[in-house]
Amino acid sequence: MCTLVVLHRPGHPWPLLLAANRDEMLERAWDAPGAHWPQLPGVIGGRDHLAGGTWLAINRAGVVAAVLNRQGSLGPKLGKRSRGELPLLALAEDTAEAAAAVITRLDAGEWRRFNMVIADRSGAFFIRGLATGAPHAERLVPGLGPGLGPGLVPGLVMVTARDPNDLSSPRVARHLPRLAAAAAPVPPDDWESWRTILADRSGAVESQFNIVPQGGFGTVCSSLIALSARGAPIWLFAPGPPDSAAFSPVALGER
Repeated sequence: MCTLVVLHRPGHPWPLLLAANRDEMLERAWDAPGAHWPQLPGVIGGRDHLAGGTWLAINRAGVVAAVLNRQGSLGPKLGKRSRGELPLLALAEDTAEAAAAVITRLDAGEWRRFNMVIADRSGAFFIRGLATGAPHAERLVPGLGPGLGPGLVPGLVMVTARDPNDLSSPRVARHLPRLAAAAAPVPPDDWESWRTILADRSGAVESQFNIVPQGGFGTVCSSLIALSARGAPIWLFAPGPPDSAAFSPVALGER
């Protein structure tokens, strides 16, 4: 179960911040973020060796797309397409709104169940694919926790294998209040408040943000992304669990 955090702040010099821990089978090979898809110039993301897709990527226009499994749908399934294709399909577009529209026109039955977050500096969308019908998109509105009324912090959203800010998730119930209480990161350099939470391995496994390996499964890498109102985005990447692997800038080229 991966975890993704979005903070959307309209009018701020850094209107969108994103943090993500990727949880996966430890033997599943992958490449660190790079320009791995010649057919998609300007798209930078981590690449999964099994199917060649990505869990998190950004394009030249500053659109970020991430995909997560929903509950009970870990791993590939015979007859289903790889969910790692979905961010690449989205990132052919120049805005988050257009990218979300592309995904909602697909047949969700071609993939196992998925959650997606697609964002740019103007806002973010959550997309739910339930392996039947069309995926459903909803805009993540600043000031609201989807389904919960007023959010703990305007624009703060946490997504796991369930719906956004779903407090039935032990991980969300534990860490969303911590994120709300923490000082917001100050790009480009000060990410310590979020990095401390992303690295937390304490407590029961169901509530760990950074999963201690067990049964060949655990947190394998971590990302911190900031989208600027005017300048280039920033992506800091840790090629391992964030309690032990250092974060380094990803080369994004001209944006």
